[in-house]
Amino acid sequence: MTKEPSVTDLLATAVAALGGSERPGQVRMAEAVARAFATGEHLAVQAGTGTGKSLAYLVPAIARAIADESPVVVSTATIALQRQLVDRDLPRLVDAVAAGLPRRPTFALLKGRRNYLCLNKIHGSPEIDADAPDASQEELFAPLAATALGRDVARLTAWASSTETGDRDDLTPGVPDRPWAQVSVSARECLGMARCPYGADCFAEKARAEAGNADIVVTNHALLAIDALAEATVLPEHNYVVVDEAHELVDRVTSVATGELTPAPLGVATRRITRLVRPELTQRLEAAVATFSSAIHDAEPGRIDYLDEELATYLTALRDAAYRARADIDPSPRDPKAAAARTEAIAALAEIGDTAARVLDSFVPAIPERTDVVWLDQEENRSAGSTRPVLRVAPLSVAGLLRGRVFDGATTVLTSATLTIGGSFDAMARAWGLSDDTPWRGLDVGSPFEHAKSGILYVAAHLPPPSRDGAGAEAQFDEIAALIEAAGGRTLGLFSSMRAAKAAAEAMRARIDTPILCQGDDSTGALVSRFAADPETSLFGTLSLWQGVDVPGPSLSLVVIDRIPFPRPDDPLLTARQRAVSARGGNGFMTVAAGHAALLLAQGAGRLLRRSEDRGVVAVLDSRMATARYGGFLRASLPPFWTTTDPARVKDALQRLRTPATP
Repeated sequence: MTKEPSVTDLLATAVAALGGSERPGQVRMAEAVARAFATGEHLAVQAGTGTGKSLAYLVPAIARAIADESPVVVSTATIALQRQLVDRDLPRLVDAVAAGLPRRPTFALLKGRRNYLCLNKIHGSPEIDADAPDASQEELFAPLAATALGRDVARLTAWASSTETGDRDDLTPGVPDRPWAQVSVSARECLGMARCPYGADCFAEKARAEAGNADIVVTNHALLAIDALAEATVLPEHNYVVVDEAHELVDRVTSVATGELTPAPLGVATRRITRLVRPELTQRLEAAVATFSSAIHDAEPGRIDYLDEELATYLTALRDAAYRARADIDPSPRDPKAAAARTEAIAALAEIGDTAARVLDSFVPAIPERTDVVWLDQEENRSAGSTRPVLRVAPLSVAGLLRGRVFDGATTVLTSATLTIGGSFDAMARAWGLSDDTPWRGLDVGSPFEHAKSGILYVAAHLPPPSRDGAGAEAQFDEIAALIEAAGGRTLGLFSSMRAAKAAAEAMRARIDTPILCQGDDSTGALVSRFAADPETSLFGTLSLWQGVDVPGPSLSLVVIDRIPFPRPDDPLLTARQRAVSARGGNGFMTVAAGHAALLLAQGAGRLLRRSEDRGVVAVLDSRMATARYGGFLRASLPPFWTTTDPARVKDALQRLRTPATP
């Protein structure tokens, strides 16, 4: 083992080279991360906006990777942060610290196989797959070159000969999901490097090889989950993991671990096996798909606690038909093109059979012992202007999965600006699977911002509690209008639903003169750019804006939150988790519903202060924040702003922020 250089010295070198200044929270975090890597103790570290947490974990990660000659995996929730790390942060950091290390550090980006072009699919099957779930009649019968889909596929085919990475994110401009699906494969559909005629040139395999030789491997939570769930390893062997945006880890892992059955892909699978299996097996699967699709089409959406005999019969028939058809397909024909078609069909049938089996098996234990939740959803199909039924099955908890497949195998650092709920790390730790049996500690390194001097938390205690029927909406609209007028625009409105956001936007446009933008009017990126460019503009929206807006400076001085963001009372997964906590003697509402709301509130409030000079108000227009017993718990999850319920003082403060200070 090579002697590990001083993390503090490396950090100081990096900060100086990058033109920054030393921040005590950043130093504390870097030292804590280094200590965690050295001791094997897992670390949860909350680092407020402006701390510089990326450097605080990258510097000790690089030092440890070189000292141990073992890679450190860095996982992020978003593609944007992945790109920031690989395209900006890591190249600059490597240049800054290389002289102080035994050798120059290396890094690589690794994503799931679906994110890379598949050369076998491009060269072996250049025609459009007419069996794709969303194929329109025009696309099915028009010549390839005459369709938008065809043009996108042709562009992708041409790009395959010039790109070095085959990475979807490197294609500019990008393409929609459907054309990309024509030139990519999932891990299950892949022939494997040894069998594929293009295995030596495979973009995904090249990315894996590069990652296998890198000191820092940047990936995402979804691939981290796939690595945990898959029988074969996806990530390079590693002893250390850093999870950034760790507040999103549970949701991202849950999403990957969720199975679904919906009519369109079932029909696609049936059509694809027509020439691969005996006719009677095709007919059997067609019949099973038809009866199952009809059953879920007519059923009421919602969580399914008890499986009726009819649906159980249809699921059993679907499972058995999928498995029988799969067994009838020759998995290794000599023709590579035929092999690809067979591999895709086998993968589709395996997924259908496994998901149907999982749904059936989930009902075997009594409700208190169940580990999966099943529900029927109605998913909006925007292209067709309709809804489609989806039967879903998801894990009640991913704590065991993370504990057994992530924490037991690697020392893990989990970080975010929002990890404490009600002032404690315990709720997040339980959700991740960290317990007394797994050594871990929590550390809050604070924020460089003086929240009490820079921001005000205003709770509109005089407003009536929000109701589901919209009662009190006019009073809330009057409140929003008065606040925006006092701020002179400069407002980010975060709403609990798109309907509420649109209603508020319409009401504001009738009440005030400054511009109002609403999510859905344009792409989110374009709306945020327009909002940032004009201080008098306000932007209203829903969930993606709660976490995805970074607008420092005078364009944002007021964040309005219409109500406490409790989960929907009919959310099947969260209500099942709430019930499970209550069954064990805990407080299901506080643990799940209030915890969910607290995390979102912290994320929303975090939009206000993005740099040290920022000033402003977070206005929560839900009187329950001041009057309900859980109000203190929610407020304890927010930054330590100065708090008031006096609307006059808040309006005066907003008006003062509009007026430039005189020298």
